[in-house]
Amino acid sequence: MASNLHKAKTTKNDEFYTQLADIERELKHYRHHFKDKVVYCNCDDPRVSNFFHYFSYNFENLGLKKLITTCYKNQDMDLFSQNDSEQAIYLEYEGEKDGGTVPTVENIGVNYLKGDGDFRSEECIDLLKEADIVVTNPPFSLFREYVAQLVEYDKKFLIIGNVNAITYKEIFPLIKENKLWLGYNTTRYFYQPDGTLFETARTYWYTNLDIAKRSEDLILYKTYNEEEYPKYDNYDAINVDKATEIPMDYEGLMGVPITFLDKYNPEQFEIIGFTSGREEFEKIAHPTKKYINPKQINKDGSISNGSKVNTRATLPLDEVPDGIYYTADNADKPLKIVYARVLIKNKKVVK
Repeated sequence: MASNLHKAKTTKNDEFYTQLADIERELKHYRHHFKDKVVYCNCDDPRVSNFFHYFSYNFENLGLKKLITTCYKNQDMDLFSQNDSEQAIYLEYEGEKDGGTVPTVENIGVNYLKGDGDFRSEECIDLLKEADIVVTNPPFSLFREYVAQLVEYDKKFLIIGNVNAITYKEIFPLIKENKLWLGYNTTRYFYQPDGTLFETARTYWYTNLDIAKRSEDLILYKTYNEEEYPKYDNYDAINVDKATEIPMDYEGLMGVPITFLDKYNPEQFEIIGFTSGREEFEKIAHPTKKYINPKQINKDGSISNGSKVNTRATLPLDEVPDGIYYTADNADKPLKIVYARVLIKNKKVVK
């Protein structure tokens, strides 16, 4: 649930362990990327991490050059270990040179870091520089900073993040510029340190590894009509409630749900912007109106602050609805707000 992830973010609870089945389901699409590569899992205690389990068991099949894992540890908490007396550790594995059994942490052996194993530490950055591909489930609360580091060091990656990361001002521009995109699957269930299974809001795999999915056209079957696709009051675009209902024959801007990005093919569509009141998004999305003296009219008739209309796309209403709606001095009709929309254009309009 969204509230669970929000709570985890605000309390800095980043102890969500990825299930092996979820890793296997996603990684099967990337096998060709790993041959002769150094893989770095920099948020993973190899003693408990299923990322280590996956890559060590499949080391030879993937043709890996080396596997490196590190985990965070400081005097206050250890996200990946039950033993607070232990130091932060790292592990390097280069395969079974002479054959033998499937590797375990015990027969590979671990080494100790001088610092706390934070992915931002000098030690871990040195290991990052050595890596070709980073694969892990990074801390949700540090997702922005984590991705920024990967971009800074020009690394290939496949990582897990919650659905709302799409809307971050640090992440959306990377998606718009085709420097980051969504993988194949979503994940909802993660293990916590006590062994319980925790349900979160939808989480995505974020990557910059090329995948076949990005070249698959979204099949469009509907045609445009004004009644089904109303135009926003504050953006020069029409509203589309479902990605599968994008009209095949509309040449202008369209606002689609953020889940559209799960089906986004840059050869078929162009991402123009994002409907948000944040200044950095307004510069690229160009809202046509800023509402003056906006008010929220509640269901019981009471009036409260209506500033939300300047942070979302809005649709004009012909009649006053039974539920919540909005008014403004420079709006001719009552308004309803629409959840965040990605503004797109169809590059392959069918006439």
